[in-house]
Formats: sequence, structure tokens, C-alpha cells
Amino acid sequence: MPGPVLLLGAPGVGKGTQAQILMSEFGIPQISTGDLLRDHRARHTDLGLLAEDLMAQGQLVPDGLVNKMVADRLGQPDAARGFILDGFPRTLPQATWLDTHLGQNASAKPVVAVSIQVDYDELLHRITGRRTCPVCRTIYNAFSNPPKATGICDLEGAQLIQRSDDSEEVFRERMKTFDLQTAPVVEHYRAQGRFQEVNGDQSVDQVTSAITSALRQLRSK
Repeated sequence: MPGPVLLLGAPGVGKGTQAQILMSEFGIPQISTGDLLRDHRARHTDLGLLAEDLMAQGQLVPDGLVNKMVADRLGQPDAARGFILDGFPRTLPQATWLDTHLGQNASAKPVVAVSIQVDYDELLHRITGRRTCPVCRTIYNAFSNPPKATGICDLEGAQLIQRSDDSEEVFRERMKTFDLQTAPVVEHYRAQGRFQEVNGDQSVDQVTSAITSALRQLRSK
């Protein structure tokens, strides 16, 4: 079993797709801090109510509160054999907290991190080239998978639309934020020999194979 896995990757690398495949293959859950926040708020737990108050005041949910939600989720039976982390740890303090938390359980494996790497220009094309049919929801890409007629859905003949957050300006800002937040986390795991990169500019199956191979190597150390 892969144990705790942190999948890293910039917007557009296909991280979500790979997480779903790994969940199915290994029978382990994906743990997303966004999902945890929504769940606690929906259930009106003490942690959820605290988060709700902070968000209502326009404040960020602090690490301590997020860590408690993660600790609660990791204690559930389906996470005992491993899990895939999504959006956490996002910062170095979160990464060191997670190491300490898992270290308190003698049988728990440490987190290993795999980063899906795709060339910046390729990512830019993936994001800014994305177009969607408003009728049938078919997704095209102006660069790699264009419709037969520019801007028109092959199936419905409808004008394709581009999401406002798929602009180059928004993509640039998202990449800056990702790089700033992720660099210390990457170095943390790299320094401990718990980090590998895989080439994400391949077919979905090839990327999956590269990730599973990286996990085997990391767990064999």
C-alpha cells in the first residue's frame, strides 16, 4: 500500500484525474481541506462554526484550525491504510505539523510527495485554450483539441464559452501563488528523501504508471 501520499502539481497538470485513479486502484480516500471545511460547516461542528465565524469576518482559516480538521479526518477508519492529500500541507508549518502528528502513531508511514511536472507554456495552453459548450458541456481546447469550426461546438452548433478564470492573467497569478507556497514544502520532503517528480506531459495512463513507480521507489527506501 502507498500509505500517505501528497500529490503536488500546478493548476492544469491533471492532479485531480490522477488522484481519482489512485483512489480506485489502492482503495484509499482523497482528503481535501476544501471538502473538510465544507463538511464541518454543513454539519455545524465546533470546528465548522469557528471557521464560519472567521470566514464571515473575511479572515483566513488559521493553520491550527485546519490541522484539527485534518487530524479528525485521518482518525477515521478508511484512512488507516493510506490516503491522498489534496491541498494540504500547503505551507511548511502544515508539513511539519503533519510529520509530527503521523509520528505519534508508531504504525503510520510517513508522507511521501510526488510532483506532476508540466512545461509552463503547455500548462498555459491547457488552461487558456479551454472552451466549453454551454449546451452539452463538451470541453474543447483551442490549441490541442479544437472544434471543426472555430468557437462552435461540433455537436450542438452553439457558441463555445471560456471561463473568466481561464485567462492568462489569472493563470499567471495562480502560478505565482502556487510556486511561493509549494517551494518550501517541496524542499522539506526533498531534504528527507521523500520526494520525486514525474513527467505530466504524457498520456493519463503513462502519468499514472510514473506515479505508481515513484511511490514504489519512495516506499522501498
